[in-house]
Amino acid sequence: MRNWFRIAAISVAAVFMMAAVFMMADAPAGVLSLTATTANVGGAPDNVRIEILRWSTPEEAQHLLSAWELKGGAGKAPAAEPATGRGAGKGAGKQGRGAAKGAEPAAPATPLTPEAALTNALEEAPTVGYVWSSEAVGYALRYAGKVANPDGSQRIILITERKLGAGNQLWRPLQDGPPNKYEFSVIELRLNAKDDGEGKASLTGKIAEDSAAKIVTLENYSALPVVFRNVKKRVAHS
Repeated sequence: MRNWFRIAAISVAAVFMMAAVFMMADAPAGVLSLTATTANVGGAPDNVRIEILRWSTPEEAQHLLSAWELKGGAGKAPAAEPATGRGAGKGAGKQGRGAAKGAEPAAPATPLTPEAALTNALEEAPTVGYVWSSEAVGYALRYAGKVANPDGSQRIILITERKLGAGNQLWRPLQDGPPNKYEFSVIELRLNAKDDGEGKASLTGKIAEDSAAKIVTLENYSALPVVFRNVKKRVAHS
């Protein structure tokens, strides 16, 4: 009996070891963990952790950018469904004689704004990371990309599915700025060659297409207040 328990224990341990090996092998390349402290917002200073599980692919970035540009059918909302039920069949099969009496014409398609189209695309995009703060629930990242500079510094652009502070005052801007109604947030972090730096977010101001990043970024980064201070690289795997 003792031998049986010993064999069972060894077998279970072997299974866990194999599972751990497979998990490590399947871990996405380019994982990045950052820490920061909030600034110029209602809940500052608050500790923040940013976990990037993987970088978005060029195809994923292009899909989001196409939505912003209202390309690929993303520029229009679907037309309203025609009336159904009692009376819907009146006049059916009598093409050329007009619509049924009293039937209201279908509502025309409603044009989408770039912001609304991007919101829809973000809802369908895969999760590539998270932003965690003192809030009970984190923010899912639906885009994560970077732009490397010749001096070793880099820009990291992140887009959250939900707007930072959508349900609380922790991310309420303390400085006045042009309001926006984005239902998502664009975050841009700028790190030096030592992987230290700062970051800003689209809590105020506007976003615009960035040819270098090949995605939308903060339109006027230099004019916006710092939201993430003491940004530091915590863990990185290549």
